[in-house]
Amino acid sequence: MENRSLLGTPDLLGYSPNKHFFTLELKFTSAYRVRFSPHQISFHVKHTENTFILVACALDKLVRLYPGSKILELVHSGLKLEPLCAGWELVRSKLESL
Repeated sequence: MENRSLLGTPDLLGYSPNKHFFTLELKFTSAYRVRFSPHQISFHVKHTENTFILVACALDKLVRLYPGSKILELVHSGLKLEPLCAGWELVRSKLESL
């Protein structure tokens, strides 16, 4: 379900065990390129703290977590950009540690 009243708002709002809120934009790609709307890019450029992008790739069946502050680099480099972490266990651990 997409939010039509606040365009660009990430898909998930999370709350860590350490009582910190974070946002998570969910993306799926069947290539090494990740597509974003201008509103999504704008949101992550303006909100750089505790915002994340989780990308699932069909080619290698791997999930990668990127900081929202790296959205412009992710747009230009695609999955060649080094993620914060990759794989479900490391992603979960990273988000729980916030």
